[in-house]
Amino acid sequence: MTSTFLMPPEWHPQDWLWVGFPHLAEEWSGLIDQAQEQIAAFASAVADSGQQVRLVVRDAANEMRARSLVSAAVTLERRTYGDVWLRDTGPLVVLDGQGSRAARLFGFNGWGEKYLMPGDQEIGAELVASAGLEAGAKADWILEGGALDGDGTGLVATTEQCLLNPNRNPHLSRADLEARLRRDLGYDRVLWLGDGLINDHTDGHVDNLARFVGPNRLALPRATGPDDPNAAIYADAKARALDAGVEVVEVPSPGLIEWAGVVQPASYMNFVITSNLLVVPVFGAPHDADGVAAIAELFPDRATVGLMGDAVLAGGGGFHCASQQMPKVLA
Repeated sequence: MTSTFLMPPEWHPQDWLWVGFPHLAEEWSGLIDQAQEQIAAFASAVADSGQQVRLVVRDAANEMRARSLVSAAVTLERRTYGDVWLRDTGPLVVLDGQGSRAARLFGFNGWGEKYLMPGDQEIGAELVASAGLEAGAKADWILEGGALDGDGTGLVATTEQCLLNPNRNPHLSRADLEARLRRDLGYDRVLWLGDGLINDHTDGHVDNLARFVGPNRLALPRATGPDDPNAAIYADAKARALDAGVEVVEVPSPGLIEWAGVVQPASYMNFVITSNLLVVPVFGAPHDADGVAAIAELFPDRATVGLMGDAVLAGGGGFHCASQQMPKVLA
């Protein structure tokens, strides 16, 4: 059945933002305290901007730790979840333009069976119920929210590395996936980019590479030096977007970020758009200020802040990965 629903772009007004709070010490490479502090700073910044934030915490001790760190404006919700990546395990919410809102739930297999944690299969339905929405049956395919980014007109960007990966939906062709994107989320055009960032745990989620910042307008990183490990990936994404007739705006990349000799998938593209504020992860890199300033120029109607996200990155993602918005129903 073809739906009249469409997932709105992230800059659509929001009722609230869900954010996951770290609780599994073994998933954070000895940096869970710093990761909690960075997630708390992110949640507090959004809440203090005037938008409701629902910080998802795991248990009493986790809740106590969160409350000690966050602004009084942040609401805490105790839920059962594996890790904090609600962009991927939470619901995707669609609107029909006539005052109706619905949630979509998808299969989740731990990013290709790599990171399976109790609770991550159930948290999506739990959040849907807490929001008073109905989701219906879970979709018949694997999809994470971070694998998609839409412009609000029916155009969605994704990567071949992730969506066509045999560890997700080996039985589905490119055409099958396009049909499901239309059926379940209302997307009628797909911009297929190639690979995501090197060493991205998610097999190349697009929200770490390319983000729509307006209708048919895509932000992409620009290599900032000859040692930028993702220079060829950025160039390929730009060529594909331009070939598809998509306007490209470039943002300086963090450049080479290595820990213990391992290239890290650090990206300013993992920024979060909320109703009043943009939050950009920074990494202590020489290009941080330029990256934040370039993103701020793209949304002059909102304030923009750069917040340290290196410990969150060590856990496998960024602020965008750890959050999921609830779009507002507009009369």
